[in-house]
Parts: sequence; structure tokens; C-alpha cells
Amino acid sequence: MKIRYVLSVFLGVLTLAWAWDALVLNPMAGDWPWMVRKQAIYLSGVWAMGLMSLVMILATRPAWLEPALGGMDRIYRLHKWAGILAIGLGAVHWLLELGGDALRDLIGPAIHKPPKVAVLEFMQSSHGLAKDIGEWAIYALLASLILTLWKAFPYKSWRLLHRAMPLLYLALVFHTVALTPLAWWTQPLGLIMGGLMLAGSVSAFTALRRRIGQNRRHAGRIESVRALPCGITEVTCTMDAGWPGHRAGQFAFVTFDPREGAHPYTIASAGPSGARRLTFQIKALGDYTRRLGQSLAAGQAVQIEGPYGRFDHRRGEARQAWVAGGIGITPFLAWLESLQDRPDAAPCAQLHYCVRDAARDPFVERLRALCAPLPNITLHVHDAGAGQRLDAETLRRAAGVQAGDALDVWFCGPAGLARSLEKGLRALGLKDVPVHREAFEMR
Repeated sequence: MKIRYVLSVFLGVLTLAWAWDALVLNPMAGDWPWMVRKQAIYLSGVWAMGLMSLVMILATRPAWLEPALGGMDRIYRLHKWAGILAIGLGAVHWLLELGGDALRDLIGPAIHKPPKVAVLEFMQSSHGLAKDIGEWAIYALLASLILTLWKAFPYKSWRLLHRAMPLLYLALVFHTVALTPLAWWTQPLGLIMGGLMLAGSVSAFTALRRRIGQNRRHAGRIESVRALPCGITEVTCTMDAGWPGHRAGQFAFVTFDPREGAHPYTIASAGPSGARRLTFQIKALGDYTRRLGQSLAAGQAVQIEGPYGRFDHRRGEARQAWVAGGIGITPFLAWLESLQDRPDAAPCAQLHYCVRDAARDPFVERLRALCAPLPNITLHVHDAGAGQRLDAETLRRAAGVQAGDALDVWFCGPAGLARSLEKGLRALGLKDVPVHREAFEMR
């Protein structure tokens, strides 16, 4: 399900509930510029707080939403974009609140200013405190957004700061409850917002107690650690008897060091239901992953939360294109491994592997060996060092499709390559070809 569609529907429901109150149940009296400002403050606040509640709920990694949203990676993308939108709308809400003096200077004082609304009785004395908390919270959220988008900011420091988000959310719940019109609480808008804030508050306390994903955590031990070329560390783990098994293409949150916390890695191996041996191929992309090979040893305890994800070629058409960029090959390794004992189950697929240097790449020979017994799978290695780059026309030609033909593209790799291929496919008249992307960047 498209993230834009989910956010549009979510905001649409909140807007309809607000409109029912503002236009039907409690139409506000007064001079229209001031009424418009007042309602804009309310609507932007409803949008911002509704989205913040959604962000908190999604932060708990609700696996029950995976079928509807397309996997945990998409849940995290929705979490990210809902958060960005919530902070932006929160800033608009704050600026509208500050804009009273500017409006007065522009059109003069209101002759018939909208009347003050009643709030919950036990919150009447908290009006000033609630406003101050809201202002300081938006400052903190804007700073958090800047650090989130600034990729050079260390992940470990960002993660520690991100742990404060539940506290900020609870402060905003207080701000909202203290300033919400009393009449709303018995109307659709109040019931919707009350439910969202209740669920968000429960999620916030779950996060503060570090119980996110607790029911999906499993203990294991490292079986082996192997350094591969191109800065890749292969880690194989043996799980306890409670491990439920996984589907090829899924990922898990892996904790090697409790002080560092969990990191998401694709499970690069496949096995029968209940298989307890997992392999991870981990690329050195930061300080932590660069040191991983030296800090891990066989026999070391590991905690794995999962499995998550719905990156599964069985949900696609009979004719497919699989595209991997760099370490994005990991889910395809698991797919190929899962098909070794049942080659007839493989779809007709062209596997495109984009690498910097094919001669040094640790997976090229393994891919050739895995594809050899699978007649339906054709491997294409695109070596950037030799000037071989994948584009949409190459993808189309290898798949043997024209505009209107059925094709599914499964992609895991750099976002820039995905955007380039999608744009190229549209230019070739293949705009209806679905591109299933594994979003492995979760920050």
C-alpha cells in the first residue's frame, strides 16, 4: 500500500471529523479572519497530534500491520514520513498561534472575536503551562528533525536522542488534552483523537520501558564470523528452540551488544520452517559495522527480534526482474537458496546484480552456483568498474517485455538506482509495472 495513500486517508478522516464539528455541530461565531485563524490552529493541531500518535504506534513495530502495509520496512518508512509531516504541521500550528499580533496589525483588532472555548475542568488551571510545553516541544522536535535528516550525524548519538521522543509525545498529549475544547470529547473528532492519543500513550510507555518487540525476541549464539572482501562481515548464528523460522527475504533486528542496541539486517539464508541457523551479510557502512568483525566471536550471545518483512517473490507475476545493488543482494541470496530443492517453483526471473568490482565481489561466484540449477533464473552481473551500468532499457530488453506486458520488479539497493529505473520504465511506456522495493534505510 502506497505511503501517500495511507497518509492521505488518515488525514482525510481527521479532516472530515474536524469539518463536522467546525461546520455542523459547533460553527464558530465572530469576524471571519479570526474564525479562519482559530479553525486553522485547531485543524493543524489535530493533524499534527494525530500523526504524532500514528508515529508512536508504528514505533512499536506492530507486526499485525505488515500484511496491510506491505512489510515492516514500509511501516518504518511510514513512521519516518508521518513524523516529518507531523513536525512540519506542528510548526505551522505554532506559527498560526504566534500570528495573532501580525493579523491584528494587518486588519486591526477584532470587533467580534471568536469566544473562548471551555476545556476540561481539571485542566483549566493548566492553560499557560500547556502552551509553554507545546512551544518547547516544537523546538525540540524541529531540532530532532534536522538531526534525523543530517546523515552525517552519528547513528548511535541519534538513536540515544530518539529515545526521548516518547517523553516529548507524552508532553504533547498533556498540551492537547489541556487545550482541547470540552465539546469535542463527546463528538467524533474527540473520540478519534482520544483513541489515537490513548494508543499513542500506551506505545510511548512501551518504548520507555524498552519492551518494543519483546514478544518476538529470541536468544541465540554466534556460530561463526568470517571477513569477506569489500568490507563485508558474514555472521552465522544458531537460534534457540523458540525461533519460529523465517521466509526467504525477511529481516530481523539483531543485538550483538546491548549498549549499541538493535540493528536491522536481512537474513541472507533460507531453510525449512523452524530452521534455527541464520546467516547475515553485514556491510561496513559506519563506525559500528566497520568494527563488527573484530568485536564478534564464535560462542558469543546474540538477541534477534523478528522475523519481519514481506519481500516475497511469490506475491508477484510469473515473469519477474530482480534487481540488487551492492549489499542489497542479501534477500535474493535467501530466495535462491530457498529454491535449490524445488527449482520448478522458481518464477521466470532475470536477476540483475550491480557491483563496483565484479572481480573482488564476494557474491558473484556464489550467485552463479546458486543460479546454475535454476533454469528459470538468469543472472546478469553489471560491473561498474568495467563501465557496465543497469538502465531501464537493459532491464526491459532482458525481461523481453513491451508496454502493457505483465512484469514485476523486485528491488533492493540504493534509492537513487531505484528512482532512475522507475523513471526509465515510465519513459518506456511501462508505467504500470510494479516496483517492489525493500527499504533497508530506516533512519
